[in-house]
Amino acid sequence: MPELLSLDQAERLSIEQVHDLYGKYVSRSQVSLIGTFGFGRDLVESAEGAWIQLRDGRAVLDFTGGVGVLNHGHNHPRVLAARDRYRQQRRMEVHKNYFSPYVAALSHNLAALLPGDLNISYFPNSGAEAVEGAVKMAYKYHAGRRGTVLHTDIAFHGKLMGAGSLTASPEIHFDFPQIPGTDSFAYADLDSFHLALERHTDSQGRSDVYAVVLEPFSASSLRECPADFLYEVRRICTEQDIVLIFDEVYTGWGKTGELFHFMRHPGLVPDVLTTSKSFGGGKSSISGYITREPVFRRAYDNLGDATLHSTTYYGFGEETATALAAVSVAVEEDFPGRARKLGELLSAGLADLAARHSGLVASVAGRGALHGVYLRQGPTLPKAVRDLIPLSLAKDPQVTAKLLTGAVIAALYRDHNILTFFGSNQRIALIVSPPLVAGEEEVQIFLRALDDVLSRGVRRLLTDFVREKISAAKAVR
Repeated sequence: MPELLSLDQAERLSIEQVHDLYGKYVSRSQVSLIGTFGFGRDLVESAEGAWIQLRDGRAVLDFTGGVGVLNHGHNHPRVLAARDRYRQQRRMEVHKNYFSPYVAALSHNLAALLPGDLNISYFPNSGAEAVEGAVKMAYKYHAGRRGTVLHTDIAFHGKLMGAGSLTASPEIHFDFPQIPGTDSFAYADLDSFHLALERHTDSQGRSDVYAVVLEPFSASSLRECPADFLYEVRRICTEQDIVLIFDEVYTGWGKTGELFHFMRHPGLVPDVLTTSKSFGGGKSSISGYITREPVFRRAYDNLGDATLHSTTYYGFGEETATALAAVSVAVEEDFPGRARKLGELLSAGLADLAARHSGLVASVAGRGALHGVYLRQGPTLPKAVRDLIPLSLAKDPQVTAKLLTGAVIAALYRDHNILTFFGSNQRIALIVSPPLVAGEEEVQIFLRALDDVLSRGVRRLLTDFVREKISAAKAVR
């Protein structure tokens, strides 16, 4: 028999052993990329709330928010209790021949929380799957008689073939095959939107557009659509019978100060809403798309098409039970209100840092518990840094922004035990995205640490960062 590693053995692996196994069986490039940051050389022992406990005893403040997954923080007790109860009672995970009380209850709760007749839900596993399911349903709604789906020029909807075809972020930099009939318009630009529609309208005034996929708040670029844009897009989609899909995979469940970002605009209702990330409370892999009844009824609600869109793991038992608890927590603990309070603290604190470090900070942006800090690129890299980096990297037009933001991330972790990350949609930003269970004390810890790091200046930050990366690269080889 082959020698298999047990759970006990896995939990005792050293970081060197983990790097070795990743290099052999997962990805050597991930080891090279992540292993040269401080957090890529540490192992986690446990996590709770906004804090991560490392194996060596250090406590790390997690200001990544799990890249949208951890509105509830790590291991929220009510979410854990729901999962423990499910297992202790030996509930059945999945079976397509039985109806699920968890799917029924979760669908009811979403319908109760969302405006208008957003009443019908489907629960796949990832945000990209939710987007693809929504677009597929929009196509079926028009019975295949229309062939175009519109997205924005900064869109990020996922990395699968379909969702990736609707993603314009440079994060997908390889030319994968595209689903047919995609076109784009400039984010939050009505003139560009009108032109995109005109390109797909025939001489008889008939539209070929079956869906518009839009992020009301673009988490990857920290931009949001103004109200007048969203209302006009809604009006046009209604007039031309185009299915309007709002992607709130990242911004859902309170992140920007409303349960979903679009709900800050009274009377605005999409035809389909996608959600994931914090929908699972940080413990389950679940997503959803919730649709208005007329769209679903026409697309799928007949005996012949009832299972035309289905997956084996749809409504997986423990995942839907977990989501039930996670949704209740988000509502009962007022996550939107928490995000607004965090937003007030972050907006004021980051604006103050930007003013005091104006030579280094170009601008700050964001809303609620999702902000970003844009650093000045400067005309050229210091010679001491140019001499240390590969020529291929030095030719990147965003090299300074990437290195400088990476240097800040590295220094926050190395010197202050604070975990952050960066966004790279058109511009490079230090993303400030605490979980919604964080409080004023955590925000002040972060702001003081960022103040200290920024005070070091460009030359010291970059030189320390490049030297640290080179040293770490040698250690992980």
